Amino acid sequence: MTAPAPSLWELFAAWLSIGIQSWGGGSSTLILIHEACRKHGWLDDDEFVRWWALVQIAPGTNLIKLTLLIGRKLRGLPGMFAAIAGLLMPSALVTVLMTAGFTAVQGQPLVQAAMRGVLPAAIGLSLAMGVQMAQPLAVRAYREGPPRLAVSILIVVAAGWLMASNAVSPVLALLGAGAATMLLLILVPARRIPPPPDEDRE
Repeated sequence: MTAPAPSLWELFAAWLSIGIQSWGGGSSTLILIHEACRKHGWLDDDEFVRWWALVQIAPGTNLIKLTLLIGRKLRGLPGMFAAIAGLLMPSALVTVLMTAGFTAVQGQPLVQAAMRGVLPAAIGLSLAMGVQMAQPLAVRAYREGPPRLAVSILIVVAAGWLMASNAVSPVLALLGAGAATMLLLILVPARRIPPPPDEDRE
């Protein structure tokens, strides 16, 4: 069940907290946004995954587009400004300070070693977020029957291979995956999903 809409201050404070913790860039920020939506009941997992897929086929920075969509859903145009201001304020300030500081210490061995550790950490975060976002979709496909689960896995693997191999543009890979999913919904029959136990009792 969707929670009541937060005040503009609560929305700003939530995204300010995300912005302060968003060390490492895209993957860590996406995990924090996902956790905030789950914690406050702003979006369920299915809706979050759909919105994340939607922002990737439009030009621009995905996390900013996702933030704007969530802010608009919760509080309209003022919510968009509150969310984006909270998200970007810490990073803008820290970027200015770090640029000045990094220029002074970039030759230090300790700093260079830390920079070499960033890449594997970012890859691990990306994989963890991918698994977390895929879980509700995989569960739903499993409940719809083995044929749909098999085709869904095939689509995910094919799209991942195309993007990893740079065989096609990521946008074309996403659009192709979307088209293949539409065909899946039309051609592969789904087993009826029983309602949750709470609905049965009602």
